[in-house]
Amino acid sequence: MPDRILIVDDEPNIRRTLEMVLRSEGFETIEAESAEAALRAVADASPDVAILDVQLPGMSGIDALRAMRRADPDLAVVMISGHATIAIAVEATREGAFDFLEKPLAKERVLVAVRNALRLRAIGREVRGYREREAGRRALVGESEAMRTVREEIARVAPAAARVLIRGESGTGKELVARAIHEASPRKDRPFVKVNCAAIPEELIESELFGSVKGAFTGAVATREGKFEQADGGTIFLDEVGDMSLRAQAKVLRAIQEGEVERVGGSGTIRVDVRVLSATNQDLEALAREGRFREDLYFRLNVVPIRVPPLRERKGDVRILARHFLDRCRIENDLPFRSISEPAMATLDRLPWRGNVRELANAIERLVIMAEGPVISIADLEKAGLLAHPPVESPLRAAGETVPALRTEEIARLGGLAEARRAFEIACIREGLRASGGNVSEAARLLGIDRTNLHKKIQVYGINMERNGTRPEEDGETTPFTERSS
Repeated sequence: MPDRILIVDDEPNIRRTLEMVLRSEGFETIEAESAEAALRAVADASPDVAILDVQLPGMSGIDALRAMRRADPDLAVVMISGHATIAIAVEATREGAFDFLEKPLAKERVLVAVRNALRLRAIGREVRGYREREAGRRALVGESEAMRTVREEIARVAPAAARVLIRGESGTGKELVARAIHEASPRKDRPFVKVNCAAIPEELIESELFGSVKGAFTGAVATREGKFEQADGGTIFLDEVGDMSLRAQAKVLRAIQEGEVERVGGSGTIRVDVRVLSATNQDLEALAREGRFREDLYFRLNVVPIRVPPLRERKGDVRILARHFLDRCRIENDLPFRSISEPAMATLDRLPWRGNVRELANAIERLVIMAEGPVISIADLEKAGLLAHPPVESPLRAAGETVPALRTEEIARLGGLAEARRAFEIACIREGLRASGGNVSEAARLLGIDRTNLHKKIQVYGINMERNGTRPEEDGETTPFTERSS
């Protein structure tokens, strides 16, 4: 379909000349002799570019430009005038005109201006589409009471400068909450910088956060900014903050308290104005009691806590999220229309989704790509491996019970609460590795934690991966937990 150009001029000869020039180059043209007629054409014909005279009877060309831009912000407008002044050209540019041409008009100059305006319009549409897709990816989708509570908490905390600690299981959308806080805050036009503390090796975390000077360590071939400097004026999001080393924690505490950072190998301090948001799926209070997380930093980060609920607590949201991911994946992969049958949707609604929203999103993408027909059925769920573990309700949750506690003498024998919790976590990790045949990614999914986080725990606890197919009892290390499950 040819691009459509609107020609607005009260002189018939100018309109006719522009029409011949543009039509000879394959463009479709519409003519208007006044601003009022031009506005009607914009509403009825949706032109791609307008060539607009400054001097018009009735409404002026500048006023028409303002009205056109309000009606269609993507419309590229090229202003023309036989009595141009610098003041008029400046005003037209300020109001959004793409270009300004003086009469008499040169053919090549008109064509160059129109083609450049069309390119600008295409770029604008592409950027808007990208932003809309990104907004869709970052949207907090769901209508459950639990999600309404989260949105209300975001709305209350976003305008303030307070630090926020976002808690939740892996895959619940903690980063989305952090972005929503940033985008609703006065800092929304400034940087949002994410740091995954679990993914950065301990020896590099300080230089990553605070920067380094040339020659500070092997490989430091140039001075570089850290994440705190990059976030200056905006927001830094410390994801998986519980995995940060104690040394890095001390420096983060100083950055928060003093508003300044020091690059690795540097001798001076750099002032920064940063709002700190953090997230974790760990029990930071317990880590603080064990000496693995600074208590003073915990109190600094936990000014306002927000808990992101797991998917199992978001009644009705699985269906809403499934449809959202279905449409998003179909559009992003340029696939034909897909829908989910009611039996398949009901089955999805009953699945445990241990990996929460992230697991559901990945499953829907797999279904959209692999489904053979326009309607996703239970058979498609089976082929995608989603029914390998049939949806069953936890017997404890169904009965309204809690996990039975150990007797006090058992806790004392293990060395107290911290050691009992450590023993339980080791037993759970070993069971996950046994059930997955030693596949760490699958074990992480079964345990409901990030793969990188599981790797760290395996290292911290010294779990022997060569024997990951054995039960904890066979390793000669029994606990009350393993005894209860045997």
